[in-house]
Amino acid sequence: MENEKTAVTPEEKEVVSKNFIEQEIEKDLAEGVYDHVQTRFPPEPNGYLHIGHAKSILLNYGLAKQYGGKFNLRFDDTNPTKEKTEFVDSIMEDVKWLGADFEDRLFFASNYFQKMYECAVFLIKKGKAFVCDLSADQIREYRGDFTTPGKESPYRNRSVEENLRLFEEMKEGKYQDGEKVLRAKIDMASPNINMRDPVIYRVAHMHHHNTGDAWCIYPMYDFAHPIEDAIEHITHSICTLEFEDHRPLYDWVVRECEFENPPRQIEFAKLYLTNVVTGKRYIKKLVEDKIVDGWDDPRLVSIAALRRRGYTPEAIKMFVEMVGVSKANSSVDSAMLEYCIREDLKLKRSRMMAILDPVKLVIDNYPEGQTEMMEVPNNLENPELGSRRVPFGRELYIEREDFMEEPPRKYFRLFPGNEVRLMSAYFVTCTGFEKDENGNITVIHATYDPETRSGSGFNARKVKGTIHWVCAETAKKVECRLYENIVDEEKGKLNEDGSLNLNPNSLTILKDCYVEPALAEAKPYESFQFVRNGYFCADCKDSKPGQPVFNRIVSLKSSFKIQK
Repeated sequence: MENEKTAVTPEEKEVVSKNFIEQEIEKDLAEGVYDHVQTRFPPEPNGYLHIGHAKSILLNYGLAKQYGGKFNLRFDDTNPTKEKTEFVDSIMEDVKWLGADFEDRLFFASNYFQKMYECAVFLIKKGKAFVCDLSADQIREYRGDFTTPGKESPYRNRSVEENLRLFEEMKEGKYQDGEKVLRAKIDMASPNINMRDPVIYRVAHMHHHNTGDAWCIYPMYDFAHPIEDAIEHITHSICTLEFEDHRPLYDWVVRECEFENPPRQIEFAKLYLTNVVTGKRYIKKLVEDKIVDGWDDPRLVSIAALRRRGYTPEAIKMFVEMVGVSKANSSVDSAMLEYCIREDLKLKRSRMMAILDPVKLVIDNYPEGQTEMMEVPNNLENPELGSRRVPFGRELYIEREDFMEEPPRKYFRLFPGNEVRLMSAYFVTCTGFEKDENGNITVIHATYDPETRSGSGFNARKVKGTIHWVCAETAKKVECRLYENIVDEEKGKLNEDGSLNLNPNSLTILKDCYVEPALAEAKPYESFQFVRNGYFCADCKDSKPGQPVFNRIVSLKSSFKIQK
């Protein structure tokens, strides 16, 4: 029959679900190209890592783990002008926090400088590299463009002996920065501009964070990177799409340097988030201009910032898996990342009471001086989290938006004459309110019905509204910080002059918030759901013992919908 469906075996299903990188790795293993899998994450320590790097870390680590292989962390520290130990430390912390275990395989490209120098000498002896005296501008001019082939350098045909001598003199510090470079001798007419005798070594009299002043010549990234991979026996060099045009040069270096079982480069699409700042130069400027309080400011999407804001490794892994691996660049809605943290936290975290915009509620018929402990479930969706006891008294704080003097239709919270439930406590009826000279509500008055205590089995009548509260006598005052995107989403990320279009409301600081007593003991990075207000995390920088500062990780609701 035409409509009859063919059964799909589990094996066939598994093949369908493999991404293109997995398919290539399995083909290489099956054909005996490699007998193991070894991957690496090779950041340049010139800034903090961001959410896009998390995808690369988890992808490389995940592939090694999937095929019983090994994963290396290697710092590509070949450019001493921009690199700092601060960045090295932050990157190591980020990789460990994400759970990518590099065991004892922590490497620095700078540890291979001697080997790279020997490879350069080897290429000179093969007639595959030469010392060039052209300036950077002249090299660019000689290179040609996509429609015009390049011209050969007048120094291209120096003898091997002269090149060896000049290169040795470069190493000994006899030349100024930019005075001479070492170039690979490939093909000035190549349609791929990267193959037009690229520079592979430059003179740079710079102090290096790892090797100090031992070197005054440094390898270029496109020369150093394939050598690093080859030395570490990396099998699959997984990188982003902008390196696709560099792959012929990568292959040329490992081939001409005659490495056995050379690694193979495979490119995948970068992770782009809508209306999010990831560019290091933009973040660096935000930091330097003190618009943010560092690379870990919770408004950023550096991994350190996400961790400080309260994101979890599990949420980031979920996000990376949802984004998937593809060959085509595309943008992902940043709301997807927020969806993932909500999904991760909703069953794990206690649902606590915190009042961000407080107004006092006085229950006039409640006994003065009395405090009773109310049993409050920690998470209605996950009974396994149990319950806690929260103090209740005559004077409470409630959210200002939970009272209206003249409510619209279908407003079910407090207003004169209306009865609501105080969450996990009693029914109360609003009897009146007080205002200051400016017309602002300062106190709301109510009466309570002692028979309606939560858990008593009372069901004589129902109410439509439930509001949360904290006991004024025992509540702790804390600071809460609410975040929005640092750039204005509606107007776009950049202004016409190329500067960032900053959102003036990216940070709101609320200094007079009241929370139930247990929250005052929150430790840095500890997170909770604040009833109706979102998920919050105790800030790791500004919290003090007994005085936490809370960052809102994310609000409770989102317009983001999973595509079926």
